[in-house]
Order: sequence, then C-alpha cells, then structure tokens
Amino acid sequence: MCVSVCVSHGICRSLSLCVYIYSNTHSGGGLRWQMAEFTHLVVVKFKEEVVVEDIIKGLEELVSQVDIVKSFVWGKDIESMEMLRQGFTHAFMMTFGSKDDFTAFQTHPNHMQFSATFSAAIEKIVLLDFPVVAFKTPQ
Repeated sequence: MCVSVCVSHGICRSLSLCVYIYSNTHSGGGLRWQMAEFTHLVVVKFKEEVVVEDIIKGLEELVSQVDIVKSFVWGKDIESMEMLRQGFTHAFMMTFGSKDDFTAFQTHPNHMQFSATFSAAIEKIVLLDFPVVAFKTPQ
C-alpha cells in the first residue's frame, strides 16, 4: 500500500487537496483507494401526505447555504421491484471533504432547523455515513 497526494485529479472536481491510499485488490489486479472524502447517504420512505417536492426544495436550499457540503445528489427509485424496495422511494447523498466537515454539518444551525421538518416527513429511513473508497471513478 502507498499514500499519494493529488492536487488536481479529475475525481476531486476542483483544485482542492485529496489524499488517496492505494492498494492492490485480490481480483483483477486493479487499484482501489480511500479518498479524504466522507459521504452521508439517506434512503427514505416519505409519509403519504408529504409534498416531496417541498422537502427536496428545502434540502437544496440547505446545501446551498452550507459551504462544507461539497456535493449533493438525489434520486427517486423508478426501477426496483416493490418487494426489494421495501417502501423506500428516495435516496439523498451528500459528500464532505472529511469526517470532521460532516460532524460540523450535523451541528450547523441550518441543518438542525431543517432536520425537524425532514424528520416529520419520514415514515422509514436508513442512514449510512462512510469514508469514500473508490475502485472505478467517473472519467
């Protein structure tokens, strides 16, 4: 395993400093690396009466106001069979520069305020918070 520092690699999407830890994989001899990024993934089933577009608009406003959120993407499931989906319909993913940035986001006043609205709209939720490990990156 080796450590490399990248200043302007395509995956960084900016000239910010990223740290990669490279290691050989056991299958196919490819490389994978852990980036200095941290991801917050939320998968939800909204309550039936919720206007989902309003919640999404609120999320978009939140991430626009908080600079430590590096990226925000979301989507609505349209392909999964209901038995596999288990009622979950939407996924939201935020990327942060580090776990410390994510921790700061959790206590940010704008996040704390919006969390009450978001929580009230949720019937079921799954949260995953993890450091990013990349194997195949977008070109």
